[in-house]
Parts: sequence; structure tokens; C-alpha cells
Amino acid sequence: MSSVAVIDYGMGNLHSIAKALQHARSETAVIVTDNPETILKADRVVFPGVGAIRDCMNALADRDLVTIIERAAASKPLLGICLGMQALLEESEENGRTACLGLIPGRVVRFTDGVVDAAGQPLKIPHMGWNRVSQQEADHPLWRGIASDSWFYFVHSYFARPTDSRNVAATTDYPEPFASALARENIFAVQFHPEKSQEAGLRLLANFLNWDPGR
Repeated sequence: MSSVAVIDYGMGNLHSIAKALQHARSETAVIVTDNPETILKADRVVFPGVGAIRDCMNALADRDLVTIIERAAASKPLLGICLGMQALLEESEENGRTACLGLIPGRVVRFTDGVVDAAGQPLKIPHMGWNRVSQQEADHPLWRGIASDSWFYFVHSYFARPTDSRNVAATTDYPEPFASALARENIFAVQFHPEKSQEAGLRLLANFLNWDPGR
């Protein structure tokens, strides 16, 4: 039986993610853990998170998980979700400037206050609720069976700005396009919450649990 480790560093709705993964592929063993050995033994790794990036990085350091995530990302499929996506970049401007993992070149920036939509209506920060995800790398295995411009659920005030546009797997408008999914080698990361995104989210999780980047 294949296994997926959901990294538990004290931040994120781990029960919802674990339940969604189990529903997406019932024959996969889903393990919520902060144990380095268990994470490295799993076939795949999910790196979730909500909250502030400084708290995230401190929690990872306190549990000696920084190098574990780096090793996992170098050897097996890794899915970053929400704050877990942002932490994969080099730095975030949140909390004054916070160094991140640096697994994907780029930085994390805040949405601009006072922006409006096409009808002139103010857009709230955080960006919260359903929005469309436009695939930029439509042939990526994690998009299999998911139409471009499908709806996914977001909750965030900051977004990824990767250095290399080739790492952008999808964009979302708020009001300008921002990177809502990133892909680099065996890493895939999403700003939205697949575990809250109904059918499209479950399909993405199932695709991840079947993904073999080496094929």
C-alpha cells in the first residue's frame, strides 16, 4: 500500500486534509506526523499550512523539519498547500521580511489595498472564497480530468511571485493575475485549498496520489 505523510507542525486543518486525501484514494495510507523518519519513508508528502509565515518557519525549525522538507522535496512528490506553498519560495514580505525554504526561486508579496474589480467594486483583503484557476501548464499530471478555469476555494492575503514564469502552473485573477499554482520538478504547490474545493479539489488530490514524476 502506498503512503502519504501530511506534515504536522502545528499549523493547518490537518483533519480536513487527511480526510480529503483518504476520500480521494482510499487505498492510500494517510499519516499525519511530525516524525522525520516517517515523513522520509512515505511515498509522497503533503505540506499544508494556514496563518503567518514567520510562525510557520519557526515551527518547522523547532521540530527540525526544515531539512526534512528539503530532503523530501528532492526525492519524492511533494504537494504544498496555501501557506505551505508560500513557504517553498525564497522569502516573504510578511512580518517585515521572512526567509523561507528557497525550493522555488521567488518571493511572496501582499495584495495591494484599495484594488477594485472590473465593475469598480472594492476587492477585500484577504482574498477569500471561490475563484477560477486558469491552467498555464495544462498537460501537468495534476490537472488531469480538471478543466481550466475550474473553481477552487481561497483564503489568503499574500501570494507567490516566482522568479521563473515557467514554474507557474496556474493563475487566478484578483484583479490582476497571480500565480495560484506552481510546479517545479517533483514539487507541485497550490495557493487554494483543495480539501475545501469539492470535486475539482478531490480530483487534484487523487492526481497527486497517483503522480509519479519519474515516469
